[in-house]
Amino acid sequence: MSGPDRAGAGLLGLGAAACAACCAGPIAGLLTAAGVTAVLGTVVFGVAGLAMVAVVVAVLWRRRRARSCAPSASPDGPVRVDLPRLAARSGPWGGA
Repeated sequence: MSGPDRAGAGLLGLGAAACAACCAGPIAGLLTAAGVTAVLGTVVFGVAGLAMVAVVVAVLWRRRRARSCAPSASPDGPVRVDLPRLAARSGPWGGA
């Protein structure tokens, strides 16, 4: 390569270098903004998930607490409980 072709290639390389130097800042800014947006989206999604878990835990805790503190339907005082009658055992360990 010699002559006008070589001069054109040099000019093309100089133009590419100038473009890279000029556009590197905005391209880096765009990529940074995309990264920051992704991080913020992840953080917001995580906080929303934690808030949902906190609400569910609070509801379940209140429900269980209300159930354990509710007055029972059993009568006051002792309650008679009859023992069941067991059938007589038979076999090697039985008594009959």
